[in-house]
Order: sequence, then structure tokens, then C-alpha cells
Amino acid sequence: MGQQQLLLIVLGVILVGVAVVLGIQYFSVGAEEGAKDELVAHSIIVGANAQQWFKKPVAMGGGGNTYVGFTTHFNTNLQKLQSSTNGTYAPSGETTTQVTITSTPTLAEYDWTVVTTVFVDSMVTVVTPN
Repeated sequence: MGQQQLLLIVLGVILVGVAVVLGIQYFSVGAEEGAKDELVAHSIIVGANAQQWFKKPVAMGGGGNTYVGFTTHFNTNLQKLQSSTNGTYAPSGETTTQVTITSTPTLAEYDWTVVTTVFVDSMVTVVTPN
């Protein structure tokens, strides 16, 4: 083989190697964004359940216009909402008018959490770095 042909083969191998590395990197970024989106969506579902519980009368198993007691209700009655393939969800900081849902990703390499603050008639979701 000539020197020019060897040079073309080496150049081709280098280009394929760079393409593979970039593909893996893009896949990793996409996977993390997908996990983030899923945690945000699931946090909103938990928040909607909190608002339903808030508005339901105590006689019907609800909060009776307070979020106090939602964590206990969540831990005993909503086990299916406590975790997903991408993370875990935990309510805290309940007051009469708000509760906070903290979503933690399953993979330790993700250095962020999703915090959803649920109010009486709205929700605010923020992705916060650790």
C-alpha cells in the first residue's frame, strides 16, 4: 500500500472515532434532559394531587382547605407516585396554603433537583443545581 492510502485510512479511522464520541456525548445530554423533563412532569402530577387533596373536604378524606397533613396522605395513600424510573418525589414544608415537592434524580451523576411549590391555585416548578 502506498503512503497516501495509509494516510486516508488513518484519517477515516480518526473521523469515525470522533463521530462515535460525539454521538455518545449527545445521547448522554439527551438522556439527562429526558430525565429532567420526566421529573418536572411527575412533580406537576404530584402537585395536582396535592391541590385535589387540599380542596376535598375532610369528611371525604381530603385536607379541608389546608395542605397540613398532605405528606402523611402522600406516604400512606399515594405509593405509586413516590418514585419513577428517573427519580423519587417527596413533599415537605406543608403550611395551610402551600406545600413543596422535591424531586431527586435516581442517577447520582445528575447534580440538580426539581422543586415544585404548590399553592392553592397555582404551582411553580424550578430546576435547581445542587
